[in-house]
Amino acid sequence: MTIEALFDEIERCAGIRIVQGRASPVSGGSIDRAYRVEATPAPIFVKLVAHAALPMLEVEALGLDALRHAGGVRVPEVLATGTSADAAFLALEWIEFQAPSAMAERSLGRGLAQLHRATADAYGWKHDNRIGATPQPNTMSSDWVSFFAERRLKHQLELAVDAGLPLEASRAVASLIDDLDRVVGAHPIQPSLVHGDLWGGNWAATDNAEPVLFDPAVHYADREVDIAMTRLFGGFGPAFYDAYCAEWPLPDGWERRAIAYNLYHLLNHFNLFGRSYLRQLTASLEALGYSR
Repeated sequence: MTIEALFDEIERCAGIRIVQGRASPVSGGSIDRAYRVEATPAPIFVKLVAHAALPMLEVEALGLDALRHAGGVRVPEVLATGTSADAAFLALEWIEFQAPSAMAERSLGRGLAQLHRATADAYGWKHDNRIGATPQPNTMSSDWVSFFAERRLKHQLELAVDAGLPLEASRAVASLIDDLDRVVGAHPIQPSLVHGDLWGGNWAATDNAEPVLFDPAVHYADREVDIAMTRLFGGFGPAFYDAYCAEWPLPDGWERRAIAYNLYHLLNHFNLFGRSYLRQLTASLEALGYSR
């Protein structure tokens, strides 16, 4: 199926007119196809996945709407979700991006701190979603340590064992989970709305240095999980951290907790991409005192 075969349904759902034949492939991640589609009154971004994956796009749309409602950082407007024949689609407003500047990083830091002030009464979210291609269970809990242990680390550890995680590493993760209250629980925590997958590839900036967030894995969590992931693969400079902490300082010990929180993402990357992440995973465990 071609993108053109979806135009009528996208037009119907989004209430726009698409210029036939004007669709250009763009980067859209490792599990989907994405296009810039010329339309009236403005271009749109269209993500395509397999027909059966429509629920994944619908939950992504709900996550984007939750971030937009919280404010603080710009998020693309959701125009429509739907299906046609063998494909499902998510249509968003098209935003032109430029290379992020220090000014954009400062705005992102301030805005993220504001977004994190959107809180709930429990940890998790009303919908399960995905972290990359991996299902992310979000059944809500009043206890952060239990939530992070059960819905995050244990969930990924079970997948990793099936994927061939060495016994020594799996035992180290299990030991850390047993000690999780001591490792991450010794600071005040409130359930903050988080992006959930905040690596450098999931934000960008407009030509006037306005930051934009996209591709979320939304839930309510310790706000430090977002800060932790910004440190995992780079893409965030001092201006971002200085601005965030000026708006809402981080409690003592956050750097160590960041290592623990990022074990979730390292396990997920092991599950998705294989043993190339084993060294980084074991180094993080050793930094926390849990050797293989």
